[in-house]
Amino acid sequence: MTSFPATARRVRDESLSPRRRRMHLRNCHYHFAPYGFHATWHHLATSHRIPGGIEVDPPSLVQALGELEIARALVLVRAGTFAAQRRLQKREGRRSPATPQKHPTEQLPVVVKRVLDAYAAGADPAGRCLVCGDEARRPRTACRNCGVLPGGRRG
Repeated sequence: MTSFPATARRVRDESLSPRRRRMHLRNCHYHFAPYGFHATWHHLATSHRIPGGIEVDPPSLVQALGELEIARALVLVRAGTFAAQRRLQKREGRRSPATPQKHPTEQLPVVVKRVLDAYAAGADPAGRCLVCGDEARRPRTACRNCGVLPGGRRG
């Protein structure tokens, strides 16, 4: 399997057919699909209007690739920062990453069911914690009461 940058170069290579270039764009997002493969492809295809018959609009592939590259660069910076922090922690003798000390007190099936039921009812995780119901929580941060991130993930 080739790297993301090598595949991205093929998306921009106008000597290749538009269909091959589209295939290379899909290969790029095998390497980086922040929403999952299908959801990321749907996002790129709709927001950049990638037509089914790509011969009509090959530049849409390069536009979609540009968005994917910018998002990937943000993740790579964060991953690099995390890796540097982990190396420092390991030098200090902390072989395992710090684990959250706050968590829900109910059993896991109860918490998972609560989160799934909240999503099924259309609850907005940005407005309140789906686990404990705390309404004073800030978006994209762990709940101050139970430590769960929006969407039911652990912080």
